[in-house]
Amino acid sequence: MTEIKQHEYDLLNEIAQDSMVTQASLSARVGIAVGSVNWYIKRLIHRGWVKVSHLDRTRLKYDLTPEGMAVFTQRALYYARDSLKVYSDFRKKAKTLVQELERNGIRQVYIEGNDEIVDILRLTCIEAGIRLLDSPDGVTLKVDGQDYCMVTTAERAADHKQKE
Repeated sequence: MTEIKQHEYDLLNEIAQDSMVTQASLSARVGIAVGSVNWYIKRLIHRGWVKVSHLDRTRLKYDLTPEGMAVFTQRALYYARDSLKVYSDFRKKAKTLVQELERNGIRQVYIEGNDEIVDILRLTCIEAGIRLLDSPDGVTLKVDGQDYCMVTTAERAADHKQKE
């Protein structure tokens, strides 16, 4: 697949949604200067991904070509595939951590954080019947880089004491 920059993808997306969009409107929606929009549009036309029609002297209509639609769709599919892979990887890590909790007889935890990666862990714990606490008391689970980790209250207290 031809390399496509984020601004090009954003412009293709906007044009796909509204072929009568103006360059000024594209500028505001994508967050780049009108001159940059003009440059990117010319590049998209040159690549054969967008065609332009003159409706009158001041009004243009932009349409995605079949090639432009293919590039747009392919990028969306790659994004979906990569997102599912990331989800799958975190889901496996969450299941491994939950199995460790179960082996150690831990039936309740506090989960630190509030984002999509933490939600995967939270849902995996709920699915396994692990009770989620509203405040840290015993075992805390959290995201550490690209992994999950478990911290006990004793470890947390020792770490806090070292920082003092």
